[in-house]
Amino acid sequence: HSRSGTGREAVAALREFGLTYPGAHLKAPWETHLDLAVRDKTFAYLPVDPQQFSVSVKLPHSHPEALTLPFCEPTGYGLGKWGWVSAQISGDVSASLLERFKDWIDESYRAQAPKTFVKRLAKSSGR
Repeated sequence: HSRSGTGREAVAALREFGLTYPGAHLKAPWETHLDLAVRDKTFAYLPVDPQQFSVSVKLPHSHPEALTLPFCEPTGYGLGKWGWVSAQISGDVSASLLERFKDWIDESYRAQAPKTFVKRLAKSSGR
């Protein structure tokens, strides 16, 4: 279980994980992105064909902690001031880091999704 994966594998795993959420769908606002969205509101920016791992998520609660990590910075284009954090990792992504990124996708989804969808989560999966 502690196996690490390539950046490409990690991005694919996060995309697959994010699509399990109620109403989640893929959104391609730019050629280089295949993002996760709910009701057309992006909750995770993910590259299409990453040479290295990257993800941007909205972290209303954990962004101060996330920004203490060496591979994280406030998201560009002014999104950082709204709690968006971008992570970039060159090389492999460990299983424990992948789990952390899944937690961040969960937090970002909850921040962006309609309340009715978030309530559905609590009932169905115990998340």
